[in-house]
Amino acid sequence: MESGLGEVVYRSRDPVKNLKIRVLLQRVTSASALIQRAEEEKEEVVISWQEKLFSQFEYELYRNETACRTPLDRQYYQDVLSLERSGGRKNRRIFTYTDYDRYTNLEEHCQSVTTSQHETPTFLAERMANVCEIVSLPEASDEFIRNNHIITTPVQTMYIMADLGSGNFGLKEHEHVLCTIRVDANGVVTLKPDTTGTKGPYRLAVEGEKRQLWKYTLQHVSESVQKEEQEQEQHIYKDLYSRHKEYLNNLVGSDFEMQFDYNNLYVHFFVELPKHWSSPGFQVLSGVTQTCQAKSIGSDNVAYFSYPFSFESFLSEEAESEDTAQLPVFFFEVLSLDFWQRYRVEGYGSVVLPGTPGMHVVTAQTWRPVELGVVTELKRFFIGGSPELEDLTYIRVPGTFQGQRLSRFGFRTKSSGSLTLRFHCLHHSQSFLDNSPQRKKMGCLGNSNQQSTIQDVLDAFQRARRRMQQARETLPLDIMNISKFALEQSTA
Repeated sequence: MESGLGEVVYRSRDPVKNLKIRVLLQRVTSASALIQRAEEEKEEVVISWQEKLFSQFEYELYRNETACRTPLDRQYYQDVLSLERSGGRKNRRIFTYTDYDRYTNLEEHCQSVTTSQHETPTFLAERMANVCEIVSLPEASDEFIRNNHIITTPVQTMYIMADLGSGNFGLKEHEHVLCTIRVDANGVVTLKPDTTGTKGPYRLAVEGEKRQLWKYTLQHVSESVQKEEQEQEQHIYKDLYSRHKEYLNNLVGSDFEMQFDYNNLYVHFFVELPKHWSSPGFQVLSGVTQTCQAKSIGSDNVAYFSYPFSFESFLSEEAESEDTAQLPVFFFEVLSLDFWQRYRVEGYGSVVLPGTPGMHVVTAQTWRPVELGVVTELKRFFIGGSPELEDLTYIRVPGTFQGQRLSRFGFRTKSSGSLTLRFHCLHHSQSFLDNSPQRKKMGCLGNSNQQSTIQDVLDAFQRARRRMQQARETLPLDIMNISKFALEQSTA
């Protein structure tokens, strides 16, 4: 075969049974050859995945029932009888070896050492090529398989073959591999060689009495899924996944506890202000609650802190106009304290502050880091202490992280209890009133129209006051004295 025909790897989510390859095989003849002979030396076949096409040798072998010893041989015997009843074998030169056939391509295992066309594989190479199964030892652990890079993924193989004999069909030395197809359980499809496409046909030179030159093409002719069928398939998969999720939820149930391991709990918390947010210098954005003893309420152990905490934060006008600013985040860690004043981390969590004003009740699930083995749990039980985070912002995205993807591969955690928080949020901003559809009905000073109306009232009041003062200055003196006397009598 022509050199440089490497293998290519594809990944597909569709069932491999839909795979179809069209093979066109033709001998390269001179222009003076007869048309009838040229037609005889041309063959085109569409082959499906693991479709069995018998060669001339197999067809004659399985016609004899006495040669059938295994269940596969007897199945092939029935297939050959069906072919004879339907008119015989349709293919002539192109045939296949499926995954059930004990066939191994020696060219894949026996690499040529010299450039000689008559080089034969050694005895050891032939024996190694015939090893079709790898026996796994029962004592081989998962760690042994992982460390030694043993591939345990099931793989199925199929060979598309051609009988390139000049006159006599059915001889092993005339069999040549046109294409090797391997598919594993992960949907990885490997072709050697790749489909021809626009690259032109592959060429195959056969040595014999006369040097013969063949060419063949491989085309992917699997039927494409229609848009309606694809949407229907996605709907079926979605329904299947939802039903499977519901089935698993029914198996697991909801009567299981996720709570903290120890009692006497207290919470250490702080508020992180993202970009475009600020707070007064005297504002404290962190705190520690009191230690609280949990009590049993039903099947849960609940600790009520009732710890008030208030703060103010300001958003810059640029971010407020662009609506691109992030909301502040409330980070916390729950700890326990025992009689010997030893503390243990019970869980970490975070909550994004609500973006709308009003009262909000938010429940945050917590988790804590763990290590493999019993030593850590024994240390946690007897002497206190446990794995903890150096930076609490690692609960979400660390403040020092500058990349696009944060990998937590290998970070082991364990679910613990939950923390319920009650937020009372008050928002004050001019833009809230400007964007409100009922801004004319709001009784506050935030509206510019209302501000101008009130200013007009104040101006009118000042003008009326000045007119009153001018009128009092023009009154006679006696009237003023009488008014003063009446005032003194009333006060007396």
